[in-house]
Amino acid sequence: MSSLRAKIQDVFNEPACEQNRGKDAKARKKGCSKPLTPGAAAGGCAFDGAKIVLQPITDVAHLIHAPLACEGNSWDNRGAASSGPTLWRTSFTTDLTELDVVIGQGERKLFKAIREIKEAYGPPAIFVYPTCVTALIGDDIEAVCKRAAEKFGLPVVPVNAPGFVGSKNLGNKLAGEALLEHVIGTAEPDDAGPYDINILGEFNLSGEFWLVKPLLDRLGIRVRACIPGDARYFDIACAHRARAAMMVCSTALINLARKMEQRWDIPFFEGSFYGITDTSEALRQISQLLVKKGADPEILGRTEALIAEEEAIAWKKLAAYRPRLEGKRVLLNTGGVKSWSVVHALMEIGIEIVGTSVKKSTVEDKERIKQILKDDNHIFEQMAPRELYAMLSEHKADIMLSGGRTQFIALKAKTPWLDINQERQHPYAGYDGMVELVRQIDLAIHNPIWRQVREPAPWDCQPAVREELPSTKSETATLHVVQEFAGTTAGDFGEC
Repeated sequence: MSSLRAKIQDVFNEPACEQNRGKDAKARKKGCSKPLTPGAAAGGCAFDGAKIVLQPITDVAHLIHAPLACEGNSWDNRGAASSGPTLWRTSFTTDLTELDVVIGQGERKLFKAIREIKEAYGPPAIFVYPTCVTALIGDDIEAVCKRAAEKFGLPVVPVNAPGFVGSKNLGNKLAGEALLEHVIGTAEPDDAGPYDINILGEFNLSGEFWLVKPLLDRLGIRVRACIPGDARYFDIACAHRARAAMMVCSTALINLARKMEQRWDIPFFEGSFYGITDTSEALRQISQLLVKKGADPEILGRTEALIAEEEAIAWKKLAAYRPRLEGKRVLLNTGGVKSWSVVHALMEIGIEIVGTSVKKSTVEDKERIKQILKDDNHIFEQMAPRELYAMLSEHKADIMLSGGRTQFIALKAKTPWLDINQERQHPYAGYDGMVELVRQIDLAIHNPIWRQVREPAPWDCQPAVREELPSTKSETATLHVVQEFAGTTAGDFGEC
């Protein structure tokens, strides 16, 4: 537990964080997160964050050392996609019971589970995750993993991020520490070259990275390791031989990027593949970093030629949507890199941003938003469901882009909604992804269903009475009322 405490303290003391550098030594030790209170990890605990980062490594067996409920459902984790192996979609757990906890059978059961996975599946590596239960009872998973690795002849990686130590974001960083300590640098590639790069914090949601990789391929740039999207264990083990790196989501793996630069002299920058301008700028910066590391400067010219060609194609496709979407108002309830990259992307085609959340955004993310929007009034840290509903029901936005947890607020307000978070079904990265995002927004806003659901229900409308009914409550009068309604048509109803 002392080693875990040291790792957490090291992650809190992150020198690559601009905000952290401005603190004194005492304040820095407290970290960036707010003090944890009961229920604070409801949006995702440290274990959840670690598994989110590592599970998209597709050929690895991910073993949860915990009671069954801690594993939950690993199928289609965050919508990440694989171009090959499917082992990552198989749930492995030691399924500890109360009896195991009382008698102390946890470590023995873990060793047995590792052996069974090795014999049945033969993966290149096994990642082992403790949770709150196994951390509290003191199971030494590092010792078990070390012994199992020696016994079975394959890497067994302890990912020490039990849920109670902090938030999902902290778990992201602890996962990066596990890769640094046990994986990266443990293998040597036989084909290292001057155009090798790493992409960090890219999860290949809905296959988004597959829209970007062809652009890099055309430039002769090879992605040595994409961490973690559609990754393979051997690629990550060789990631230390890349010449440059791009950080996509700094809140998740900034510690990984910074330490790889320190240990192996791999310079990195933070960029985005959302939007035409940001995609072009990312390609430029990748090429520039490679040239600084010794690549032929001719790649800069080829990069500009590719950008000009792809931008022309994308803008031509988007021209058809501009008249339909220009001036439309969008409310973004997301966070992280999307809080500024998607904002910039949408404003490029004339869409107005009426608000964007910065709940999970870094200080750098927030500064980018301020530069883009030029108005702090459109930035909110967190908006309660009631406030979101009020904003949408008053028609202050034409559509809301958010995650699945807030979709019902938009639906209740009878407002178009589009999933922009990890559960989305469409890829939005790169030039083609930007066109797809705009197409989906256009489809959502102009779907005729919204006009229909906003109309009052027929039973809320008063019928136009064509003749005065008898004042007596006789059966004749009742029959007359029935006949009166039976003969009405849609045109007989008055206004509501």
